[in-house]
Amino acid sequence: MKTYRPTSPSRRNMITVPYRGVLTTNTPEKSLTHGFTRAVGRNNQGRITTRHKGGGNKRLYREIDFKLNKKDIPAKILTVEYDPNRSSFISLVSYNDGEKRYVILPKSLTVGATFIISEKAPISAGNRLPLKNIPVGTFIYNLEIKPLGGAKLVRSAGNFAQVIALDAGYAQIKMPSTEIRRVPDSAWASIGEVSNGEHHFANFGKAGRSRWRGIRPTVRGTAMNPVDHPYGGGEGRQGRGTKRPKTKWGKVTGGRKTRTPKKYSNRLVVTRRKKTKKS
Repeated sequence: MKTYRPTSPSRRNMITVPYRGVLTTNTPEKSLTHGFTRAVGRNNQGRITTRHKGGGNKRLYREIDFKLNKKDIPAKILTVEYDPNRSSFISLVSYNDGEKRYVILPKSLTVGATFIISEKAPISAGNRLPLKNIPVGTFIYNLEIKPLGGAKLVRSAGNFAQVIALDAGYAQIKMPSTEIRRVPDSAWASIGEVSNGEHHFANFGKAGRSRWRGIRPTVRGTAMNPVDHPYGGGEGRQGRGTKRPKTKWGKVTGGRKTRTPKKYSNRLVVTRRKKTKKS
């Protein structure tokens, strides 16, 4: 991680990922990019459903290949690039038939490395194959929920899941959240860990860098008036004054289960995630 001399209060605590020794280009592949409008926390009716989002620098969208459906054709990594729309690094890859695509870069691969998507692929970083062909104990990422449905899980920086069992047509996967869930063993996954594992150590240093990323200020409930929040009001600093922690709208947040009781995937969850911080 890169630290800075404390030439100003914001520089004193600023920590960034050292991109200079990792990234190989600043210019994305034009044919795989397009402009887009971010939702900035609003639903299809234009109403704010997630607060504290909006503004920020304009972004160019990179079309990432999550289907990963070019089977039995070796691919070579051409670049390592930054993507403003996700925490991991991405790579422009060239398949042997000449097609180029963007993919999530695994931790240990660099420019010039190759990988292949095949049922008979060797167990090495970047290769992709069905769960039934992956040995127990292997770290995986870009995990499908349904066969040929495209990678849906374990895609952010530094993440990995682990195959812990294969039984009765299902693979038991230990997720980054510590949840253990069953996935059909005909679903595909990539071998390895996602790149940019130091991402969560970054410190923005100042409020302005949050605004560049589209993160707006968050006001504490205890700093509001009683009309605006259950924690508001009082002379000086006060405790929250309610038995349980609540949202601005009075919804209990601490200790109350919010998962839908009859959620379709309940039968696939072997062990719920631990409520404590990950070790």
